[in-house]
Amino acid sequence: MPDSLADLAQQLDRFAKDRDWQQFHSPKNLASALVVEAGELLEHFQWLTEEQSRSLPPEKRDAAGAEVADVLLYLIQLASTLGIDPIAAAQAKLKLNAQKYPVDLARGSSAKYDQL
Repeated sequence: MPDSLADLAQQLDRFAKDRDWQQFHSPKNLASALVVEAGELLEHFQWLTEEQSRSLPPEKRDAAGAEVADVLLYLIQLASTLGIDPIAAAQAKLKLNAQKYPVDLARGSSAKYDQL
């Protein structure tokens, strides 16, 4: 089975069409669903220490993985609905971030770019 983001977008489109769900997939609804799923992902880390969050037991890691999948799927659907190439958008953002956070100023710092 192909595994590119474009292939995944096509699979999602087919999945929604087969169920007549496109009518519900407005950008607003998809963005809302994305935030809900991101919140569900966050729940797996709520109240954990930094160390605990870095070493999840397998069952907790699998549950977090299912939520990561939900976030990714909604993000791909949203990007597809808006006609955004998520890879191109991410590459452009990385380029911008490299300008905002030059290595010599940002290395080892968690400060926002306007505080460097």
